Amino acid sequence: MLADLLHASHLMPVEALPAQASACAAAAGFHQVLIYLADLQRTKLCLLAESEEAARRHEAELPIEGTVAGRVYQYGGLMPASPAGTGEFEWWVPLLDGTERLGLLRVSARHNDPGVRSDMEALASLVALIIVSKRVTSDALAMLVRARPMSLAAEMQWNLLPPRTYADGRVAISAALEPAYDISGDVFDYAVDGPSVHLAIFDAMGHDTAAGLSGALALGACRNARRQGLDLIGEGEAVESALLEQYDHQRYVTGILARLDTRTGILRWVNRGHHPPIVIRDNRWVTHLACTPGHPMGTDLGLPSTVCHEHLQPRDRIVLYTDGITEARRRGGREFGVARFTDFLIRHHADGLPVPETLRRLVHAVLEYHEGRLQDDATVLMSEWIGPALEPAREAADLTGLASDGPGEAERGHGYDQVHGHERPGA
Repeated sequence: MLADLLHASHLMPVEALPAQASACAAAAGFHQVLIYLADLQRTKLCLLAESEEAARRHEAELPIEGTVAGRVYQYGGLMPASPAGTGEFEWWVPLLDGTERLGLLRVSARHNDPGVRSDMEALASLVALIIVSKRVTSDALAMLVRARPMSLAAEMQWNLLPPRTYADGRVAISAALEPAYDISGDVFDYAVDGPSVHLAIFDAMGHDTAAGLSGALALGACRNARRQGLDLIGEGEAVESALLEQYDHQRYVTGILARLDTRTGILRWVNRGHHPPIVIRDNRWVTHLACTPGHPMGTDLGLPSTVCHEHLQPRDRIVLYTDGITEARRRGGREFGVARFTDFLIRHHADGLPVPETLRRLVHAVLEYHEGRLQDDATVLMSEWIGPALEPAREAADLTGLASDGPGEAERGHGYDQVHGHERPGA
């Protein structure tokens, strides 16, 4: 089954995937495979159909809130898609590329046993990898997950951003940003380099295409400097130099540049005119990390940059954010605020939600608080230091909703599948 689908995928457009997956899955006793992908804002699941006729035979969209399919998307694991006693066995199976929640498979099978459900998970893993391999060249996929037109700045940003979620045994990282179709100046970044985890968040002046260009320039300059081996101060100076060369003091970008040593838990960061990082400890204590800020990048004010240090404890969460998160307000009302923001993260973590799901709900709460329309980009990047060891990675799996309650998990044991590691942004 898997070998046939993998072989067919090399010369197959993504529109042919549903039919090809069903045809290959028949060898394992699966008589129907439906593919649903989450939309950009993660409010609904959209059917990837091979034809209009096929789309009419099934539900084209399923809401994430209040449905069995949505629950599987939010929490992970396998769940039945049809009532017991119907004589037909149907399951919702998460589609995961690493720790990215792409969507779900709905699989119909002739039998119901641990081996069948394990085969479903293997099929879902391969389908997810094929979708990701086709995503960068498929406008069909891009349009499927969009509910409305996207601004030019947002089109650029979504194609520059790293995966929205990454996890291994040492660290779990997740990010969220709104307004999804109109983001412009906010960007986030992270990368893993051996034991080091690089984190960055930028907020460019304005909320237009020029802000998007400034944010993109800052992101590119930061990555370029980092990959040449520059330190945190050097990264900030590289961003400033690029902005000055391009805009000559007319545009600026604030930001946090940070590095976490996963061997020791030492966090180093530089603040360039931005809100300070927050550390949440034991899911109770909130600390705002003080560090003398340098000037915003692109202003050339001559203020020195300072590298500050914090010794983290295992399970500490570092939170970087932009002012659109905390300054969102209702008409005539108070700001969403830092206290409400951190309380939201603490309460939903205590409820046992996966980190990506907590952030999905956070940005929806911010949107609702602002009556559905943000006046500024709202971005949050959260990284939890688990400890120095890559294995076992059970905690990382739990944090990102990768752990399955299905029989496939029992058969695999509690080890972490090393293929599963990252979540790419939708666009």
